[in-house]
Amino acid sequence: MTNRRDLLKAVGAAGALAATGQGARAQAYPTRPVTFICPWGAGGGTDATARIMASLLEKDLGQPFNVVNRTGGSGVVGHQAISGAAPDGYTIGMVTVEITMMRHAGLTQLSWRDYTPLALVNIDTSGVIVNADSPYKTMADLVAAIRANPGKLKASGTGQGGIWHLALAGMLRDLKIDASAVPWVPSNGAGPAMQDLAAGGVQIVTCSLPEGRALIDAGKARPLAVMSPERTALYPNVPTLKESIGSNWTVGAWRGIAGPKGMPADVAAKLAAGIKKVWDGKEFKDFMNSRGFGLTWADAKGYAAFMEKGDNDMAGVMKALGLTKA
Repeated sequence: MTNRRDLLKAVGAAGALAATGQGARAQAYPTRPVTFICPWGAGGGTDATARIMASLLEKDLGQPFNVVNRTGGSGVVGHQAISGAAPDGYTIGMVTVEITMMRHAGLTQLSWRDYTPLALVNIDTSGVIVNADSPYKTMADLVAAIRANPGKLKASGTGQGGIWHLALAGMLRDLKIDASAVPWVPSNGAGPAMQDLAAGGVQIVTCSLPEGRALIDAGKARPLAVMSPERTALYPNVPTLKESIGSNWTVGAWRGIAGPKGMPADVAAKLAAGIKKVWDGKEFKDFMNSRGFGLTWADAKGYAAFMEKGDNDMAGVMKALGLTKA
């Protein structure tokens, strides 16, 4: 009996010591600089979001958060650098919508499962934009024209198989319209596509409204709808697809923060709490609002579920377009 009591005491003491050790580790973290990987180039929206987040985390957690741009391979290089780092909390990064696409395109075996999700911080939903002189004043007008004249209207917004291509294809799929009804004109991004729209080279652009903002505000382009559950703060008069044509399709370019798979739970929790504090703060919100970037929050569990759904959605659309190679 005595031996059993001693054994139970020893086990309890060991558990308490382990819990104390975990608590001390989380309290001390971080004790040295943290690398914050951005999979995309300097000057872009993901880079800007990463840098403001890193600078505010540095203020809150008391150690430098150094943004490192690891570009290449259509996002594969940077995403691999995040997932392949030591899972100790000293390398985290911005994981973007491409993680739901690149595996299906045969570019990598990486998926959202290769990370410790921390938080979703931003979604820039796709808009459907036409020339200001377009005869299509509403989404209903545009959809009717697509159905009546398959192949006549051309669209652009990004490269073949990019997020804005999949945004349009997903919408058409949801409406039971073949994606070939609107031929896609590949471009080097939303900027060139918007210029092509203004010049009359294409009739539709799907991209985020912040990317189309310059020509929209100049009166050269008109957004008909946004592919989001709610209207955006940037253009509150632009209806959602659900409001305009009854489609439940939603999609956007999103950014979240994650670390390598297997991070200690206490360290991940401290990082997540720091990210939430930054996201809730006025400085971050003012920065994002000034650029028209959508503020969307999901905690670690919600972010994981969000990525899983996005992965399934993109797999379906890419398969319908014949773009899957995995």
